[in-house]
Amino acid sequence: MMNVAVQVCAPCRLHFGMFTVGHADQREYGGVGVMVDPPNVNVAILPANAFSAQGSHSGRVTQFVAEIASRWELPELPNCEIDVQSPVDHSGLGVGTQLGLAVALGLRHFLERPALPIESLAASVGRGGRSAVGTHGFEKGGLIVDAGKLRGERLGQLFRRIEMPRNWRFVLVQATNRQGLAGVQEAEAFARLPPVPKATTSKLWRVVTEDMIPAVEAADCAGFGEAVYEFGRLAGACFAPAQGGTFASPSIERLVNAIREFGVAGAGQSSWGPTVFAVVPSDAEAASLAAWLRNQLADDESEIMVAAPNNCGATLRS
Repeated sequence: MMNVAVQVCAPCRLHFGMFTVGHADQREYGGVGVMVDPPNVNVAILPANAFSAQGSHSGRVTQFVAEIASRWELPELPNCEIDVQSPVDHSGLGVGTQLGLAVALGLRHFLERPALPIESLAASVGRGGRSAVGTHGFEKGGLIVDAGKLRGERLGQLFRRIEMPRNWRFVLVQATNRQGLAGVQEAEAFARLPPVPKATTSKLWRVVTEDMIPAVEAADCAGFGEAVYEFGRLAGACFAPAQGGTFASPSIERLVNAIREFGVAGAGQSSWGPTVFAVVPSDAEAASLAAWLRNQLADDESEIMVAAPNNCGATLRS
């Protein structure tokens, strides 16, 4: 039977920060984040006489497919052409995880193999080693609270998934000339971090359960934004030994402070950066903030865009 073409569209993720590192006797990593679309990762898989990868991230796609072939015990790389359209990697948007999962999900369907649970899908491409926010978000969308993973567990435990108000918007500022930590540099950064004090982890959990989640459920964007900023500030301070401060650079910190002075409480750095985000309750307020940012950053190499919450996760069409 001729394989049919498959297309997977995965939302990107914003990561507000982790709960803890450095404690082997309890759940580690975890964290909170939200799925947004746009930007997104689009993967198209087409029948072909041999394997090839086209578009952005072609080298990484080839690596993912080679890993998949090994883990699924395929005799060779599948005969298909994979074309990817995606934001740049290492920008704080979780592109690597979304790309790997999209390729794995698409190939599973393309090869007419039974569906896999999300834990096995992530293992197919070596994702979910630390935070599972992007992995659970790929499957479910929305606001993801990852409780972290015990030693020996494949994936962090999903604590809560909450649908985001559809009219809220995230204004993203992406520095086009910088990248966040990834790969070997990221692993070395984690190795340098001192254990997060358990009192800090408890405070982070209180911010999430007592402030952030209730604000989403009440559609209180200002309250949610204040909780997101507080969570990011507390979590970021724990990563100061690796990134030089609460934020990845002084310019990011100045931008977050400027957005809050403009009147938007919910501003922060996604993951290791360099993407900065701000959450507002409507299209109109997003347009106003985006226009102000374009004026403020006219001389910087930054891309400003408006993202909507994604509450469904990745979609597959064939």
